[in-house]
Amino acid sequence: MQRATAIRPATLFKIGRAPEGSSPYAAAGGPAPRGMKRDRAVEWCDCLIDITAALFNVSGKELRRPGRSTLDVTRVRQIAMYVGHVVLRLTMSDVGRGFGRDRTTVLYACHLVEDMRDDADFDRIVAMMERVAGAAFRERGTI
Repeated sequence: MQRATAIRPATLFKIGRAPEGSSPYAAAGGPAPRGMKRDRAVEWCDCLIDITAALFNVSGKELRRPGRSTLDVTRVRQIAMYVGHVVLRLTMSDVGRGFGRDRTTVLYACHLVEDMRDDADFDRIVAMMERVAGAAFRERGTI
């Protein structure tokens, strides 16, 4: 069975399907936080790290630690970066800044998590993280 792929709003904008003059994120429920203050994006990532640490029973200190980590900690961090980009609609540069990583590291994490979602168990874990993060930030009025 082939899995349907969702077209991201930015892709629709590039191929000309989004209404003229609208934000490429309009179809995703609102404008992207492009004008967001840099410290606010870092604050959101910090909250996301705390949520992820509690959900996956991993030390927040380990998730924040610069440099290489064990595969388990790295995978959890990659899921959190993916959720920060997809659910919170932060730019990859903002997510990278919030996690103390480069934007290309976030790009790699997003591609890796997206590819791994073909596994049903892994997809359930990521979907749960997306729901928890969405609920947590919706309460704050951020998304």
